[in-house]
Amino acid sequence: MASKKLRPKINGDQAPKEHHNTTVETSATSDGFSPQADLNARELFINRELSLLSFQRRVLEEAEDPANPLLERVKFLAIVGSNIDEFFMVRVSGLLEQTDAGILDVGPDGMSPGAQLVTIRREVKKLSADAQRCLTDQLLPELREAGIQILEYSDLRPEQRAFADGYFTEVIFPVLTPLAFDPGRPFPHISNLSVNLAVLIRDSKGVEHFARVKVPDSLPQFIPLRPPKKKSIKRYRGPEKQEFVWIEQVIAANLSALFRDMEIVAAHAFKVTRDADLEIKELETADLLETIEEGVRQRRFGDVVRLQVGEDMPAPILEILMNNLEIDSSQVYRGKGPLSFNRLMGLAALDRPDLKDLPFVPAVPAALIPQSEEDDLFAQIRRQDILLQHPFDSFQPIVDFIMKAAQERDVLAIKTVLYRVGRNSPVVEALMQALENEKQVAVLVELKARFDEESNIDWARALEKAGVHVVYGLVGLKTHCKITMLVRKEGDAIRRYLHLATGNYNIFTARQYTDIGIFTCDEELAADVTDLFNYLTGYSAKKDYRKLLVSPVNLRRVFESLIKREIEHQISGGSGQLIFKMNALVDPEIIRLLYQASQAGVKVELIVRGICCLRPGLPGISENIHVISIVGRFLEHSRIYYFHNGGDEEIYLGSADLMPRNLDRRVEVLFPVNGRELIEQVKNEILDTYLADTVKARQMRSDGSFIRKTARRGKAVNSQETFIQNRKSIKR
Repeated sequence: MASKKLRPKINGDQAPKEHHNTTVETSATSDGFSPQADLNARELFINRELSLLSFQRRVLEEAEDPANPLLERVKFLAIVGSNIDEFFMVRVSGLLEQTDAGILDVGPDGMSPGAQLVTIRREVKKLSADAQRCLTDQLLPELREAGIQILEYSDLRPEQRAFADGYFTEVIFPVLTPLAFDPGRPFPHISNLSVNLAVLIRDSKGVEHFARVKVPDSLPQFIPLRPPKKKSIKRYRGPEKQEFVWIEQVIAANLSALFRDMEIVAAHAFKVTRDADLEIKELETADLLETIEEGVRQRRFGDVVRLQVGEDMPAPILEILMNNLEIDSSQVYRGKGPLSFNRLMGLAALDRPDLKDLPFVPAVPAALIPQSEEDDLFAQIRRQDILLQHPFDSFQPIVDFIMKAAQERDVLAIKTVLYRVGRNSPVVEALMQALENEKQVAVLVELKARFDEESNIDWARALEKAGVHVVYGLVGLKTHCKITMLVRKEGDAIRRYLHLATGNYNIFTARQYTDIGIFTCDEELAADVTDLFNYLTGYSAKKDYRKLLVSPVNLRRVFESLIKREIEHQISGGSGQLIFKMNALVDPEIIRLLYQASQAGVKVELIVRGICCLRPGLPGISENIHVISIVGRFLEHSRIYYFHNGGDEEIYLGSADLMPRNLDRRVEVLFPVNGRELIEQVKNEILDTYLADTVKARQMRSDGSFIRKTARRGKAVNSQETFIQNRKSIKR
């Protein structure tokens, strides 16, 4: 089939000549690289897209791990599906755009866009097959043993089939809209990430027709095969047996209700993934909010980047889909089982606490426990900087911080940055209450927070309607920092109180992500944050800060100088040490500096959740660099940067990963941890615990693969579980 798109032809899974695998291939001698080795060599860098897929593999391992509670494993498999969807919507769509435009530029790893697409296809097919095996061979049998069974419609007993068909008639049928395709009716729009049925029907004259039926995502994707029982006061005898069938199978079995007096020849499920990466020409727009709002609406019409179908879909039906979706065979993915693993979240949400992680109550640090009636939050912050590690420490003090500011007479102004706040945000409600109480309120709402644009647009409109000063950030830059400042009158003086964090002001992700925040009223930091807000809301051209590292102003320059300082310490005294924890390590310049640090003998420990383009353990290059990745119950999200500094240790926390976009194209903030006590807390209680993890940590090898760490001596360490247990025993 000839695609309507002009895309370089890639035959099957055969990589073009410029492709190279992720294994290091160099001309180094048996003694390794010399200090004069070319640190620009492509063999020293791992492709970022393949590294991201490697992270999805680690998430899949959590679904496969029998040590995890069963429904938590189901959730991990659903996350794999959701992550791969986003990978295609954003990363693969960008590579396809490059090939369409004839762009042949290569990254530091030497792979062209075409070579990346071929390798991605191969890796995604392997990952999807392994995910399906995990579901079929492990999770479904174990769910069955636990009393949760997913049945095929063809295997239903008569009474089950009758119930499913009744559910179709009463609940599903009214929602469905069959759309025909013929000369008088154009091929229907297939919305992004929707599961659909391609239906072939035959009329009374023997003529075959094509139609599409969308599987409604507004309904449960798993149809229960009996009504829920009413609660009884009888003695509990364990969880009830639950049986389900996939919704598309029920629809397929009842298509005759949609196509009366027609013969149903075949029905096959398919799923479409579209380009969802917004391109906003900010310099050409008069109203950024309206432009992004329109971009969100247009996202559903983005180019198709992937078509998923079952292994048994006939060639004629597939050809209809490919022709009308304007794709070629390299974008078609055949597979067994469900086309959308992320729908398994419906199972993970079942009320079976015996199959889930044990709940825990987040702690409140001792520094935030009042010592008297007058000992309020502001007095506590004046006494000392206070660190909170979420979700192990409660997020409620941050909400209380803003709510108290909204209500207290002496607070004059509140300024904050909102990136991902989610729905029903108490933080936003408090900001609007503050305005009602005649406070000055200024809020930067980042409209370009990917896949949270609609929520942020709604909040921006609500805040503007309430009279809040709302700005949308700087042209050409995404504002990603997490900062809040309160201005308070205390006697004849003014004091500024700050909350600086690695994570968003979102009460929901605060329970699911690991992040760190600090309350402080440090004068120099407060002056820096004041200057930063002037930079964000006005026309300040400030080029440096007292304590903050701000991109794209001074963060890269100062951060690189801190690494170089560690190299100098190593050369002069042999005490260089760096410990960096982040979500992603991509930036080539930072990677080269870390290679130089390793060559000088600096001990470099990296805790990288996702993408890592650096190769550890290369003789003569990176033998002093060790990389681990931790994937566990909570999504690792905090960024921590430790510099030994000859014994005068420094730690920075913040929003920035070590990627070009964070260092050069976003407004990011790294802030220092003040005081020996908090520095020791972050180093000894947090970083050292992560480095000691032998349960959820994987060690990265120089070829980009990961192996699980194992406990050599003593008991196994699960860092996240350790943080939970410490809250039960440590009084700060």
